[in-house]
Amino acid sequence: MATRPSATSKLHPQSSTDDATLAKLGYKQEFRREFAPLEVFGLAFSYTGVLPGIASMLFYSIPNGGPVAMVWGWAITSPFLLCIGLAMAELASAAPTSGGLYYWTYSLASPRCRNFLSWLVGYSNTIENITGVASINWACAIQITAAISIASNQTYSTTNEQLYGIYAAVVLSQAVLVSLGTKVLARLQRLYTLVNLCLCFIVIIALPIATPAEYRNSASFALGNFTNLYGWPSGFAFILSFMAPLYTIGGFDASVHMSEEASNAAIAIPWAITGSIAVSAVLGWGINVTLAFCMGTDLSGVLSSPIGQPMAQILYNSFGQKMALVLWCLIISTMYMVGSNALLVGSRQTFAFARDGALPFSRYLYRINGYTKTPVNTVWFDAVFALVIGLLAFVSTQAINAVFTIAVTASYVSFITPIATRFAFKNNFKPGPFHLGKLSFAVAAIAVSGMVFMIIVFFFPSTPKTTAQEMNYTVVVLGGYMFLAISWYYLPVYGGVHWFNGPVSNLTPAINNEQGDEGSMSEKMEQRGVELSVSVV
Repeated sequence: MATRPSATSKLHPQSSTDDATLAKLGYKQEFRREFAPLEVFGLAFSYTGVLPGIASMLFYSIPNGGPVAMVWGWAITSPFLLCIGLAMAELASAAPTSGGLYYWTYSLASPRCRNFLSWLVGYSNTIENITGVASINWACAIQITAAISIASNQTYSTTNEQLYGIYAAVVLSQAVLVSLGTKVLARLQRLYTLVNLCLCFIVIIALPIATPAEYRNSASFALGNFTNLYGWPSGFAFILSFMAPLYTIGGFDASVHMSEEASNAAIAIPWAITGSIAVSAVLGWGINVTLAFCMGTDLSGVLSSPIGQPMAQILYNSFGQKMALVLWCLIISTMYMVGSNALLVGSRQTFAFARDGALPFSRYLYRINGYTKTPVNTVWFDAVFALVIGLLAFVSTQAINAVFTIAVTASYVSFITPIATRFAFKNNFKPGPFHLGKLSFAVAAIAVSGMVFMIIVFFFPSTPKTTAQEMNYTVVVLGGYMFLAISWYYLPVYGGVHWFNGPVSNLTPAINNEQGDEGSMSEKMEQRGVELSVSVV
């Protein structure tokens, strides 16, 4: 029986265009497209969370170069980050689907290896999103304890049990929030964007005014002092400091996974990716310059502050207890917003991967809640796994800190593969409305080579002399996870190699005919498996 066009499609012609584009990719429209282009940008920008991200990552930049790392490390990495975003934006414009990365990989890779590569990217992308939720909310929990320390005049100290309790409360409350309807989540992006922007400007403008003379630094110190506290050679220490901007301005696929809930997705998604990177890079550099001028010269003291957070100590020194507490609470609120958006984005990627049958319990995860019209099951699936990952805190500080680098390295694995396969294999890629023309290959080459290099760097420990407890557990945790994913793929009889065939169309013949496509579904799927060819009206 033919499916009647929805009233939404009649009232909003753009929705019909988006639905038709999605149908050409092999999927029916299951979400409500409530995200306007500005709200898609707001999600990408607030997911970045410039100020709270910088606040949580000063542990990487201060000991590995100090002001030079904060100011010039950020400036050096920003163009590289924009190259990654541009390469991703081209793919997102050509095929705007929630599956994103693994879908593009399957469509662009050789038939001999596309199933495996799609599987690998899908699982890498899944762990990226879940560890992203975990790392953001662990940082949020630490920031909450720092607020308590400020309020108690730096006399409060926390235990791992208390910290995990706060972390669990944050994750569970976000799961409730993200389970709401798409329209509510879309409108929240306006609030998130406004709060993030205002807080950035408050710090950039008010901090230099409020900072006492004893904490104000000269231009030679703020722009030229190199402090190496961990013992690596200065050049390598400077490279390690890149973790701060690369983690803060990350999650380029955030808006991609919202493609099926965005209006005019083929244009809105790529501009959200590139626009959020550009705005975040400029604001982030301004914040780092401001901090470098206003944090004093005792970097060791700032790093080992009893408050437990370098940024909180800088605010405390400049504003005093009460005003610092107010600003820090605002930073916590923005970090909470970042975490909720991370869970929102991750749930959509998990939903898409389950839709194609690749995850355990896919039949239960691929469900839309009848009331909210959102994938509530995948929201709670990601939340529970984030809670499990948080238990690494009871292993060691380095083990839980590895979650931050896993979020970056896993994302780079899932970014590199589709960008590289576009040029490594013979395919008939047809760009969408957003494309770079002749610059595409050069931009992609810079993005891929840079990501490969940084993945290797992020496997190193924070200090050259390390113990078993102080080692960098990124390679252990991420490597173990990917080993399990690959083992499951090649498992005899039951492994994915026997049944996973990449993205699977969920269109019925009736819907297919309504979209005006000719030929059988098998023919369309065969074509879709060989090339990524999207025509956007």
